[in-house]
Amino acid sequence: MITEINEQEYESLDPAAPKLIEFYSKTCGPCKMLSFVLKDISKQNPDFPIYIIDFDENRALKEQLGVKGFPTMLFFKDGKEVSRLEGLKQKPVIIKAIESLA
Repeated sequence: MITEINEQEYESLDPAAPKLIEFYSKTCGPCKMLSFVLKDISKQNPDFPIYIIDFDENRALKEQLGVKGFPTMLFFKDGKEVSRLEGLKQKPVIIKAIESLA
């Protein structure tokens, strides 16, 4: 399931739950292409939470998490960032990162 969230909603997420958080921009071509990949991954893994955050509208959170560009995917487990992918990545790379959270 893909859910768009903002800074306040991010703060209310269960920190212990594994999750993927992607920072994107509405004007970013690679972000738009990545959205199709994430939708496909979400269909195959409907119970794995994927959150998307607008890079431009959530500047404080972007800075807090050290996100420099977009798209950037952060993978969390047990309240900690365990990996990060920057730029457009292919589906197998993202699936491997998700599987490492299990």
